[in-house]
Amino acid sequence: MSAMAERNAYSIGQKKLLFCLFSITSILFILSWVFVLRSTGHPHFIDHNLLPNPKTFATFDDGNSAPKSQSDNKNPLITSNPVLLKEKVESSQENNLVGCCPNNGVLKVFMYDLAPEFHFELLDWKPEGKGVWPDIRTKVPEYPGGLNLQHSIEYWLTLDLLSSEFADTPNARGALRVHNSSEADVIFVPFFSSLSYNRYSKAKPNQKRTNKLLQEKLVRFLTSQEEWKRSGGRDHIVLAHHPNSLLDARMKLWPATFILSDFGRYPPNIANVDKDVIAPYKHIIKTFVNDSSDFDNRPTLLYFQGAIYRKDGGFARQELFYLLKDEKDVHFSFGSVKRDGIHKATRGMHTSKFCLNIAGDTPSSNRLFDAIASHCVPVIISDDIELPYEDVLDYSEFCIFVRTSDAVKDKFLINLIRSIRREEWTRMWVRLKEVENFFEFRYPSKDGDAVQMIWQAVARKVPAIRLNVHRSRRFSRYNAPGDTGPKSVRLPINFAE
Repeated sequence: MSAMAERNAYSIGQKKLLFCLFSITSILFILSWVFVLRSTGHPHFIDHNLLPNPKTFATFDDGNSAPKSQSDNKNPLITSNPVLLKEKVESSQENNLVGCCPNNGVLKVFMYDLAPEFHFELLDWKPEGKGVWPDIRTKVPEYPGGLNLQHSIEYWLTLDLLSSEFADTPNARGALRVHNSSEADVIFVPFFSSLSYNRYSKAKPNQKRTNKLLQEKLVRFLTSQEEWKRSGGRDHIVLAHHPNSLLDARMKLWPATFILSDFGRYPPNIANVDKDVIAPYKHIIKTFVNDSSDFDNRPTLLYFQGAIYRKDGGFARQELFYLLKDEKDVHFSFGSVKRDGIHKATRGMHTSKFCLNIAGDTPSSNRLFDAIASHCVPVIISDDIELPYEDVLDYSEFCIFVRTSDAVKDKFLINLIRSIRREEWTRMWVRLKEVENFFEFRYPSKDGDAVQMIWQAVARKVPAIRLNVHRSRRFSRYNAPGDTGPKSVRLPINFAE
């Protein structure tokens, strides 16, 4: 019996020992996993100087505001006069502000001193001596009026760059001209391509080739410059706002960033929303100053006046004409700038609640910007339209978008417009008055106007431009000597002469 008792006691002792070892092992195993899991969590000891600055892409509501990071901004849309970071930073270590461009966020632009035949000579300005630029302190050459004005973007941007060199230039500025191209963020090409097209496309037979000859001279000049060879043209800014401008040269200057009205007559490998900048038209009708109208004293519900029968994507205009021509309080008629057409359109838009913007020969038209200037809520029927500054501006706050396939359905459009009540229309009307300054071209330029907004849009392309330039240099050590020339691309079939 005593031997059996000893064996039982020994067995019980072994079990207790094994249990203790198992318990200790389990506890150690659990603790080890706790430490492993904690080590994979957020680090507690980080040099925050290595982290991206949250103020890097801050914006200012006005010149005196403090920067806000995008995550702190409850309303990421533009609410007043958004401008690029431009306050002078006395100490980069203290402020730790980094803009997308050097010089405290102001875009540095090198502008070629092109011969006057490419720019102000097209306005009948004659140079004196060897100078290539007019003295805009004494007199600014005037741009022709009428429909020519809608594509005058190159004129306003060039004037702004010339004036940026004046000592008394206002502090608020989106771009600054520099004379050393190695210091520049972008290279600006001051060719008034839209004016060249408008001036020579319907000229006398012996002048019709002038526009094409200017494009040929421009390509030869640019591709021979060290600035072009250095980047393959990727950091160049070329303006072609009229859909038919630079019809030939665009196929050889395609690496550059184009400033356009839309992509309707461009294949995507030549121009696209990732590479290029969409700029607004300059509105033709008068701005509605001191607009105190309201929902009730704008008697016309829906307004359209313009060309009704268009080619390409403009079939919707004639379809809508037949659907809407007999509707009560709808104005839908043919119109042009002739016979006091601009004055009539101004009066019509200023007294209408909604204004139709329908695709025509191209996805965009000046009519959208006329509507904005009139505080007439735009109704956009253009499936392929691209809009200026849409990366920072929400057009759905002040525009109505309708798919073309829906708009041409019987009663669809008119029922949709009639369903919009006073409160919603008033909210969009108020927003139109808040954003209208972003589409105003003027000289001298002012904070938040169209000129400054375009420069800001260009500045937002600079990181991508630099990326493309750097990537293009990967194999430059052993590229063949002939690899740097321009490579032409086939014309798309829907180009119009």
